[in-house]
Amino acid sequence: MADRNSDGIKRWMGFKADEESDATPVTSSGGSLTRIRELEAQLADLRSRRDITSLSKEEFEILATETAMSLIRTAQQREEKAKISVERLLTESKRAAQSAVEAAEGKARSLLGQAESKGRRLIEAAEGDARELLQTAESKGEEMLNTKRREAMAITSAARKEAEQMVTSAMSDVSAYRAWLGGVVAEAERLYKIQTQSLEAAASAIVQSRSRLDAAWERLSQLNSAVERTLDENGKPKVNRGESSVSDSSGEKSAKKSSRSKKK
Repeated sequence: MADRNSDGIKRWMGFKADEESDATPVTSSGGSLTRIRELEAQLADLRSRRDITSLSKEEFEILATETAMSLIRTAQQREEKAKISVERLLTESKRAAQSAVEAAEGKARSLLGQAESKGRRLIEAAEGDARELLQTAESKGEEMLNTKRREAMAITSAARKEAEQMVTSAMSDVSAYRAWLGGVVAEAERLYKIQTQSLEAAASAIVQSRSRLDAAWERLSQLNSAVERTLDENGKPKVNRGESSVSDSSGEKSAKKSSRSKKK
């Protein structure tokens, strides 16, 4: 009953139906200000048709309740539309982000490919330069090695010639020294023989002089004994003439023999 009365009152007051209100498009850009202006226009229309103060309390409560319900429904619809628009915006932003990410990935891949190709070209160029430098270094090294080898061969041949010359000079010096040493040895042998002969002659002369000295000593001892026999106790010669003449003759003979031995 209340719904019928409210519907009748709304129709009597000229209030539009929910279908018409649902049919009117509500954009998110209009917002609440547009809806308030619409409600003010509807109230002004109602006032122009009939005075709202002439309604009863029950009719006014019904009208307020219906108005609040319509506002709540409108808010819910607006919220649903906002959710839908937000979801749409989210999906669009996701798509845009995915497309941007894909575009960035593609651009990064293209840049990476370009960088890789450029790096490969640079690496190939560097490898070619390195090969050329290596070849030039190898050729220079071979040339230097050949020159050093030739220099070493020349130095070796010169050293060999000098060594041969030194060996020949050393051999000649050795042969000369050997000849000189042979002469020195022969001279030493000759001097040794001469010294040996002179020593042997000196030894024989010493033996002869020793034998002569022994003989002279014996004669002197005999002469001394003869002289002692001719002297008395006081050291005076004895007066015996025969003996004195004999002693004188024997003394003269012994003196002559001693003088002869000294001369020899």
